[in-house]
Amino acid sequence: MSSTPRPALFITENYPPDRGGMAQSCDRIVRALRQRGLAIDVAHLSARYSRAGVEAQNGGKLWRVPLEEDVEHSLNLAWNAMAGARPSQVVAFGRVAPLLAAPVFAAWWRVPLIVLLRGNDFDAGVFSLRRGWVLREALARATRVCVVSRDAQRKVAALFPEQRVHYIPNGIDADEFRLHDFDREKARQWREREVAAGRRVIGLFGHLKQKKGGTLLLDALRRAGVAGRFRLLVVGDVDEAMSAALAEVSGIAPCTKLSFIDRYELLPWYAACDVVAIPSHYDGMPNVALEAAALGVPLLAATAGGLADLLPEANYPLRFSPGDIGQCVQAVAQVAWLDDSTLMRLGAELRERVLRDFHHIDETARYAELLRETALENVSSPIILHDAPMGARSV
Repeated sequence: MSSTPRPALFITENYPPDRGGMAQSCDRIVRALRQRGLAIDVAHLSARYSRAGVEAQNGGKLWRVPLEEDVEHSLNLAWNAMAGARPSQVVAFGRVAPLLAAPVFAAWWRVPLIVLLRGNDFDAGVFSLRRGWVLREALARATRVCVVSRDAQRKVAALFPEQRVHYIPNGIDADEFRLHDFDREKARQWREREVAAGRRVIGLFGHLKQKKGGTLLLDALRRAGVAGRFRLLVVGDVDEAMSAALAEVSGIAPCTKLSFIDRYELLPWYAACDVVAIPSHYDGMPNVALEAAALGVPLLAATAGGLADLLPEANYPLRFSPGDIGQCVQAVAQVAWLDDSTLMRLGAELRERVLRDFHHIDETARYAELLRETALENVSSPIILHDAPMGARSV
């Protein structure tokens, strides 16, 4: 009689009801793997929980793990609660606490460790005096490492040449994430009310913090000689530096600011944009990029991280090297003066690329194959415990 396969365990700080790109990605991957018949448990480490708990879900369990300011205490309590679980593999889904806990739990369970690097986990972590050791130890101990960009694959492989580093880009279901007539109508009405004739709309979406390069883009707007050509649409969380920079360019490009909204509520706002800007200094593979491109909205973007994999190398005038203000100025000017048909063609070509190279079914298939392969790998070696002779005492 065959036994029920043990589930893989994802350890993450980003999972619903959390919001944001990483929570969306973790939820997408877990749900898709469960739909393919793989058992997946999730340990969600979060300050939102006041007490530990576990609940059954379709295709696995959800462990609710309180993450207090005393992280060491939180992870010890997590181990006490979960020690009997013994999954088939442990998967660290980015961020510091999962990268800290997963290698230890995997070693104690004597099961394979898979590290999924997301967002800026690698770019920021590798240079961090405080948490760099957490990243490096997790990468050194991993059975496999997965990254969402070719750039990250090259960088990790250069530092850990013996490590097996897999490039598995984020995916999107373009049939599910698509515009409806009421989305287009809402976009049309907003533009009619808010956007002066002759202006193009540049959209910025998400957590607009320092690494996202928003102030670089606004500096380029000042230098490009395009006053009166743009309106900015900013949807998400904006830090103080970005808020100040938006105020400084209000005479050149007035701004509509909206607070963070859920993914499907973004559809009419994407439709309201002529381009979506992602001027990141470093990045993973932003969901915003795939979502906008899947809708046929062209990107004004730096070739940071996975954006370089998405944007075609030739004949795409709206890309620029990360941090290069001169190239960014040229790209902004192109958005201002390209004709409508060219912008539409650039958006259509990006959509074709997303459908071909960033399909959610391919993403799920790659993770499923990786889990099946590593489940068969034996990472255990005999543990030999040496006891001191009876009666021996230290001097």
